[in-house]
Amino acid sequence: MSTSTRDGYREVADLLTPSAVSQYLATQRWILETSQPDVREIWRLPDDAGGSRARIMLPLASDFVDFQQRFTDALLALGKIYGSDPSQLQERIASTRADLFFVRLDQTVLDGTIPFRQAEATLEALYKMLKAAATTAADPYHSHLGRRPTKVNEFLDDDVRLGHTKKGSFVFTVVTRLGDPEHEGPGQERITQGFPRKVMETLARGLETTRGLVEHWDPHVLDAASDFGLSAGLVESLEDMTQSQGLRALDLSFQWAAAEERPQVGDSAIVLGRDVIAALPTVRERLVRREEPPRQETINGLVSSLHQEVSEDDETAEVIVKADVRGRVRNVHVTLTGEDHQWAIVAYQLKLPFTVTGDLVFERRAWWLVGDVEVDPSFLVHATRNRQTPVPEQRSRPRSSE
Repeated sequence: MSTSTRDGYREVADLLTPSAVSQYLATQRWILETSQPDVREIWRLPDDAGGSRARIMLPLASDFVDFQQRFTDALLALGKIYGSDPSQLQERIASTRADLFFVRLDQTVLDGTIPFRQAEATLEALYKMLKAAATTAADPYHSHLGRRPTKVNEFLDDDVRLGHTKKGSFVFTVVTRLGDPEHEGPGQERITQGFPRKVMETLARGLETTRGLVEHWDPHVLDAASDFGLSAGLVESLEDMTQSQGLRALDLSFQWAAAEERPQVGDSAIVLGRDVIAALPTVRERLVRREEPPRQETINGLVSSLHQEVSEDDETAEVIVKADVRGRVRNVHVTLTGEDHQWAIVAYQLKLPFTVTGDLVFERRAWWLVGDVEVDPSFLVHATRNRQTPVPEQRSRPRSSE
């Protein structure tokens, strides 16, 4: 055996605990022959004839001087028995009481790498995806706006981790730890499903439904979107993951914890090709309309873009205001004319907050203020007076910015 191989198992020994290995063996065909509490366990793997195919000693006393060496030996033996390298063995053992979620980026590059920006965007999208699934699992009627149930934050902080990348392509591994089984009393059957498993089932169902809606649209699904794990945030996270031009497909799959009953979802990989990816904005827009129907909103933020259109009668500009809207930073589009347009120019040139009211809607893949749009220039009037900055002439033309 090479030194590097043993070092690999030693690293796995630092990441796992004897109890995790013991739980793993108990879910397989291994038989516990003898046990000295807090000292060691002897496990036997029977062969097809009822004899002994293999036997290992699992050390439990971590305060023994040679514990790390003996624990590494036990893991090495399991690796040989299952033909697994250290990372594969760790995955098998970790999945005993953890659900694994794999996100494979099918890239055009052949060296298995991705740009840092893409990696950052993918991680942020994964967090958004898990938060959306956890919110739906915690409260199917939640609007996904504002404060979320406490258990959502606890799940994101304590129960979910980023695991090792798998070989073969660039794969993000999300590990959701299920914790210990919940019992009504000693020795009794588990009576409640743990929240982490509920989140992962919700996520799997939502991803399957999203792909299904693209392939065969069913408007009735939106009437009970949460029953199918759907939310605009979930679909938006998929959009965020698939922005790279070099991405051919997104391959999503689950490996369910061996110690739990397998759910009736996520049995096969969910592959989103370019045709499915192209349809995601339409699905998201319809979900947003359901979750956030048009409502009057006053926004206050910086004008990030001015795109002017000149007609014989008046000047019209499509303005983009970057503002916090109910706890989310959004780029809100609004069409302005006349004096309202001029105040937008002032705000843009002086980098001052711009306040405008209208009906907030999501359409054409963007947020818009429509209806009776009203600009409040009071702050700008005060600011320009103090700066002794004149308001531009109404017919002046601003420099266009995209």
